[in-house]
Amino acid sequence: MSTAKVVNDSAANPTGSGIRTGAQYLAGLNDEREIWFQGNRVSNVTTEPGMGRGAHTLASFLDRQHTNEFRDTVTYVADDGLRCAMAYQVPKSAQDIHARGRAYYEWAKWSNGMFGRTPDYKNASLMAFSAATPFLAQGTKGPGGEAMAQNMVDFYNDVRRNDKVLTHTLVNPTINHALAASGKFSEKVALQVVEETSEGIIVNGARLLATLGPLSDEIEVFPSTVLRASEENIPFAFAFAIPIATPGLKLICRDTYDHGKSSFDAPLSSRYEEMDAVVIFDNVLVPWNRVFMYGQPELCNQAFGTTNAVVHMAHQVACGKLAKSEFMVGLMCAISRATGRDKDMYTKGLIAEVMQMTETVRALLFSAEAQAHEDQYGNFIPLRSPLDTSRNMFPKMYPRMVEILQLIGSSSLMATPTEADFSNDIAPDVEQYFQLSNLESRDRVALYRLAHDVAVSGFGNRQALYERFFFGPPGLMASAYYDIYSKDPLMDRVESLLASS
Repeated sequence: MSTAKVVNDSAANPTGSGIRTGAQYLAGLNDEREIWFQGNRVSNVTTEPGMGRGAHTLASFLDRQHTNEFRDTVTYVADDGLRCAMAYQVPKSAQDIHARGRAYYEWAKWSNGMFGRTPDYKNASLMAFSAATPFLAQGTKGPGGEAMAQNMVDFYNDVRRNDKVLTHTLVNPTINHALAASGKFSEKVALQVVEETSEGIIVNGARLLATLGPLSDEIEVFPSTVLRASEENIPFAFAFAIPIATPGLKLICRDTYDHGKSSFDAPLSSRYEEMDAVVIFDNVLVPWNRVFMYGQPELCNQAFGTTNAVVHMAHQVACGKLAKSEFMVGLMCAISRATGRDKDMYTKGLIAEVMQMTETVRALLFSAEAQAHEDQYGNFIPLRSPLDTSRNMFPKMYPRMVEILQLIGSSSLMATPTEADFSNDIAPDVEQYFQLSNLESRDRVALYRLAHDVAVSGFGNRQALYERFFFGPPGLMASAYYDIYSKDPLMDRVESLLASS
């Protein structure tokens, strides 16, 4: 591997002020971005019904970075004197890994894991890429690896200093499953380089799926994780980042799960709609200074593993899944206590299953952080294998958690009045007939409407689907887990036993 050094000249002249306020974030979204939603082009994503409340929720999270209660947990002071989000800090010790984990967990608790694409996820991967410049410096196409490695460092500093919110997209749309499974892409739909100019590359095609895309400042477009190292895949081999408002970039949003209900009637979907979008690139110019990898499939398909970006991303994810699992336990326990079923052996057995899943996630996270070690770039990373185990198990755990919540909640998950029913002519009946032995009617309805938003609503079903495929198809994930698992020492023990008989 190349040992090329990339000098960060931009560090001496920082631009930006570090962590942003929510108001600054919202103001930055009011630009010329082309967002299509429910058949119309959106004029302002921060005020658009079905989308805007998610932006304001994220703005409130950014504001929390400035408070005395959370600032020292979720931020740090960088070498250039700016206070930045903790996920940008390059970890130089095991203590730094633990600090990052505490920050990830705090971010996740703010939504109980229900706002999945908080900025720290992409911040973690961006940090990893910028700290692995020897890998990027191997590139030989376009302006060359040294220049593209410097591009990554410059982009990292720009995002860090300006606290930008990123989305990303990895997956090309497919026309033929067999073609995609072979690591090839269709020129009809897949994003590809169609021209190389003195200013940069021109790309055309589409990508799936940009979570939080309409509410982000910039989009990272990185190599597909199934890209094969072959000559025919050169047009599809690249990594770059551009603003969402770039001319020719279009986002087509899915339908919304925020239907304008109050936070009482829809406690999750009214707050945490993070919106997913298909991304269309209509002959978009990507300037050379925003290109990080180009024209070398053999490098692109190693990018996440060799830079250790996947490890840092999995660390953030494990912290988020712990917060989400804890929330599921808390919700089920609250329902069982309110109904008086917390003494019922069957109910306790169901909830105990969720508790055991939660403690499994916690133990794997603890193991990964406790075994943090120095990587090939002189930085620290958590131990990968426990994180890989967690990210292979949780896609099976979460749907089971939802199923258990449905079993506990039963028809009460649907038989709930609305907030308006507590202030109309039927309010006395609602107060009388929806009370529980341990909970007043209004509190009971609020609790079950929350459980409904987790286990029954469109928002809740999107969460379950999201968890099933978060890191990729479960079969592909399991196969990759098998491939990287340390098998030889274990087989050696078997052979040693057989040889001694």
